[in-house]
Amino acid sequence: VLDIYVPAGNARRPLVLYIHGGGWFAGHTRQSGAFANFPRVLAALAAEGFTVASLEYRLSGEARFPAQLRDVNAAVRFLRANAAQYRIDPSRVGLWGGSAGGHLTALAALTCRNTALDPAAASDACVQAAVPWYAITDFATMPRIAEPGSPEQRLFGCEGGPCDAPITRDASPVSHVDASDPAILLIHGVEDKVVPLAQSQELEAAMKRAGAPVRSLYIANVDHSFIGKTPQVTRHASLQAINAT
Repeated sequence: VLDIYVPAGNARRPLVLYIHGGGWFAGHTRQSGAFANFPRVLAALAAEGFTVASLEYRLSGEARFPAQLRDVNAAVRFLRANAAQYRIDPSRVGLWGGSAGGHLTALAALTCRNTALDPAAASDACVQAAVPWYAITDFATMPRIAEPGSPEQRLFGCEGGPCDAPITRDASPVSHVDASDPAILLIHGVEDKVVPLAQSQELEAAMKRAGAPVRSLYIANVDHSFIGKTPQVTRHASLQAINAT
């Protein structure tokens, strides 16, 4: 399911596909972090000249990984196939997501031709840019994956653990980095206690080693979802992340 925001006019526009968070078991197309009215955020982005879509993918209670990744790829293919209807420039497609959606954003951007993860994978699912917010990039270094009933265990169907190493490795964006990757901007709160900052730093380092295009914005004094100690700090960080995106 997609919410689609199409700007006025007849020109073909770059596409931004947003992928929500929620630990892969919750969340929906119309929420993100501390934003009280996220559809208004997406509509404002469309008003700036982007076609914007927000994806409802299968949650872990319905289907295990890699169903979520396949849904992202299917959404990109659908939007490209219907580019004329939604006034999309199919040569300019970007992904953006937070937390679990940030993980799927990074993974989809780095694995668009990987038929082991998605038998339907092909170049029509490849994107030109991606912006993961506070994303898990390496499950091997995520401490909570060993916690019984963690979101990660629910995603992989290994409640009680341990999770199968090949699956968690294949689900980790850092496992798929090479020089042909699209441009990625990593945004993360320095004080994040849910997904440690080191997760974004690890992907940044791997991309730099591979010669892939990567930039980062690490925002001080905010936790997961850019939540700060005061509403003002939260607002400033959230707007900083939106503007950078």
